[in-house]
Formats: sequence, C-alpha cells, structure tokens
Amino acid sequence: MRLLRALLQFLMPGFGVKRWLSLALPGLLILGMGIGLLRRGEGVDIIRIPNRILTLIAARSGIPLWTDAGPFVLIAGLVFTAIGTIWLVYCVRHLTHALSPSGAKHGSVTGLVDRVFRAKYLAQGPRIVAIGGGTGLSTMLRGLKHYTANIVAIVTVTDDGGSSGKLHRLLNIPPPGDIRNCLVALADAEGTMTELLQYRFRGPGTGEGLRDHAVGNLLIAALTELNNGDFQKAVLQASQVLNIRGEVWPSTLEQITLVGEMEDGSILHGETTIAHSPLNIKRIRLNPEDVSAPPEVIEAIENADIIVIGPGSVYTSIVPNLLVRGIPEALNRARAPRVYVCNVMTQPGESDRFSASDHVQAVVGHVPVKIVDYVLLNTDVPSPALLDKYRLSGSGLVTADTDRIRKLGFKPLPGSFISGTDVVRHDPTKLAEAIMRLLS
Repeated sequence: MRLLRALLQFLMPGFGVKRWLSLALPGLLILGMGIGLLRRGEGVDIIRIPNRILTLIAARSGIPLWTDAGPFVLIAGLVFTAIGTIWLVYCVRHLTHALSPSGAKHGSVTGLVDRVFRAKYLAQGPRIVAIGGGTGLSTMLRGLKHYTANIVAIVTVTDDGGSSGKLHRLLNIPPPGDIRNCLVALADAEGTMTELLQYRFRGPGTGEGLRDHAVGNLLIAALTELNNGDFQKAVLQASQVLNIRGEVWPSTLEQITLVGEMEDGSILHGETTIAHSPLNIKRIRLNPEDVSAPPEVIEAIENADIIVIGPGSVYTSIVPNLLVRGIPEALNRARAPRVYVCNVMTQPGESDRFSASDHVQAVVGHVPVKIVDYVLLNTDVPSPALLDKYRLSGSGLVTADTDRIRKLGFKPLPGSFISGTDVVRHDPTKLAEAIMRLLS
C-alpha cells in the first residue's frame, strides 16, 4: 500500500511526469506500427493494437499491406520504426530527468519516490532571502532548507581573522569562511562531505602554512584560482559539489574593510580589531564606502516572498551588508515581509547590555530608509546555571522589550526560539517555523 501511495505521488501536479508518459504513448504506438509493417502482420503481442490499426488502414485504403506490396511496406516500416524510436528516446530522456533529482541515491523504490517528491516540493517553495553572516545565519538556513529550495543567502565579507583573513590577505579574495558555513548549512545532506569541508588542520604535525585553515576555505580559494579570480563562480561550483538547496552570494564582490567609530571618537580598522576592542561601538562604515552589490543580489531581494535579516553579530555580521550600495534601497522597495531576527544573547565588546530594541535601533540606525517590518525575538529563559556560565564570559540574555519595539514602529513576534542544549542559541526548526507562519 505504501509503495502504491508513493508511486501515485509521481502523478501530482508539478512533477512533469504525466506529460512525458502521455507523449510516450503515441511514440510507442508509432514504433509498434513500424514493427508491424516490417513483420507483415505476424502476431506479436506487444503490437496487437498497432496491427489492428494497420489492418483497418489497409481495409479502408485498399493497400495490400499483408501481401506483396513491394518496397512500400519495407520503407514505411523502417520510417515508422525510426520515428517511434526517436520519439520514445526523447520522452524517456525527459522522464528520467523529471524523476532524478540531482544527487539522489537509488535505494528502494519508496525511498527514491520520497526523495524525488521532496525535491519537487522544495523546488516549488517560497522565495526566501536571508541576510547576515557568522554562525547565526547558517543556523537559520539549516531550518529553512526543509521548507524550500528557493533560498538566497546574502553573506557579509568583512571577516579578517583566522583562516578567512589569511586567505583574504594572501590571495586577494573575499574571505570565504561565512560563505563556507552557509554552503554547508544548505547542503542537501550534511554528511561526510560537509564534515570534510568544515575540517581544520590543527594536529601536532601541522605546519604554519596550513594551521587553522578549513578545508572548505581552501576549496573555495582553489576554485577561485581555477576560474581566473571569479569568486562567485567558485562559490557556484562549490554549491554544486554539496548539492545545496538555494544559492549563496557575497553582499559585494569588491574588497572591503570594516571601519568602526568607537564611543570615545577613536577609529578602528578591521572586523577583528573592532570586535575585540573594550570600547563600545558607535557606528560602522565600509572602506571604500562606495561598493555595490551584485545584480543577482538586488534581483533576489526584489523578487522575494519574505526577507529575513539576521540573526548574527549586529555590527560585524548584519550592518556591513546593509552598507553595500543597492541593498538598503532594494529592501526599501521590496513588497515582501521584512523580518529582523534578534539575537538571543548579548555579545561582549559589541552589544553589551543590549535589549532587543537596542539591537533593532543599532541595525536600522545605519540605514536612512525603512528595511524592517517585523522583529522576531526570544522570550524563553534558559536555566540559571546556563546563564551563569555565559555571564562569566560577559554575555547576558537579551531582554525582550516588546512594548518599546512597538513604539519604534515595528511589529514584535515573540516566542520560544532557543534550542534545548547546553548552548544558548537559536533553534533552526523553531526559527524556520516562525518565519514560514508569516507566509501562511
């Protein structure tokens, strides 16, 4: 029964299966007529219907098909056989394409059907644009990919620390770390390949040249070299390796540095320097300031069904994307709901003692136009022991001051969005469910 139900799923609208099955029938009929002509009507079960059609044609036309009709029957048989064969091959090729999602592993029939159905279902899902960086964005993408394959992740490229920073300086390419995390998060199946791409060289025998480099960063760097410096083409090829659900784009393909104006008026350069400064951040800008987003990024924002900003570090993951020319303007024009996902915990040196409304003001205060409609914020409280653990590192729970958010002109979306683990962070499934409810 389960097998029958699984097979019937192929006939649902949108699969492209019914049309090719229907088109294959005339091809089979023509092929049968060709074989019937070549065999002069001698009985073959698979061509019984074509034989009857040919007998009817012979009776109506007076052509002696089953007697000595000379070369006419042979030529007609060859022509019909050729046409029918070509027709069937054409239909079978398209039917195979419709039934074979990229990367599907052939196991049981029901397993294959489930994978095909899932791929087709996700391909018809809503168009979601997610903007951010760091671990926050990749966490959310892990939840969203179960609802749609039409995801465009727009990722900040200002990271100048660790493996990303080294490759950025050595090879003059955008830092690939946040891009890599998003690719892994959107992978169709996060298995051995994704573990490999996240692996870092840290063993005792590792030389300084390789130390702390992630394999995925090296892969993207190598693909960029192979594509004559085309970073986005390299990201696209890495996406194909992982068979990701969606697309990943840097917010700009130009080389930029993050510049921070601190509370005492001092100016700091570089994301790492800014994030580790004991001073509070007053404002962030890019150097150079006049950098543009790729046209594909702007198009994705304008055509989105819903736009999600965050979660992530306010000044180093969220705001840098909004300073790229074209992105805030496209967000302002967008007709889709625009949701800012507020962080769960404050970040030492960047958002100390920030409430939810402080996070919102820090984000929208860098943009002269309206870019947010809703604010999704957590109201759940972790265990006291877990909060004490975070307090030792300088982090605190973000206060969900919904009334102040309403006064700022935004609609709060409160709820329990944290994972039930020993780490206080967003739960991918809960986040995705809340975002999808806005589309229902």
